[in-house]
Amino acid sequence: MGKSVWVIDNSHSLAEFSVKHMMIATVKGRFTQVEGRIEVDPEDITGAVFEGSVAVASINTADSARDDHLRSADFFDAENHPTLTFKSTKVERDGDGYKMTGDMTIRGVTKPVTFDLEFEGTGKDPWGNERIGFSATAKINRKDFGLTWNAALETGGVLVGEQVKIELHLEATKQS
Repeated sequence: MGKSVWVIDNSHSLAEFSVKHMMIATVKGRFTQVEGRIEVDPEDITGAVFEGSVAVASINTADSARDDHLRSADFFDAENHPTLTFKSTKVERDGDGYKMTGDMTIRGVTKPVTFDLEFEGTGKDPWGNERIGFSATAKINRKDFGLTWNAALETGGVLVGEQVKIELHLEATKQS
């Protein structure tokens, strides 16, 4: 089939995260503005290149005060760092799935991150457009990216956990 360019469809894609709150509960959030492109041959995912970004201002945790705090300099510093980005450097087979390694940039700090990647398949929509789907998960330590704000709890521990789980669900439309 050969390598083609696919553009991420924001209305059918999702970038979510989850983190422990007070060490006893999990808070989830999402970025509602996801964009990017994928260069891939659906017959050989190992040659794929994923590039994407999310707009920090689009963060939504279902609590506007928390969202404003996350946009502030305490966390993502959206004014100075308006996007989070990822560009893959390698995709390799791993059992029934794949490992996708690349450079993630958050708050101006770039670090390598490896996602567990699943190829969900391809298909044609009712208008004749070719579509492709992927899902991916990774865990990062937010402190590695300069997201160090926290508050100590009287009972011991901290308000916000350090480990962040990232989940991506991507649908893209073939361009060429």
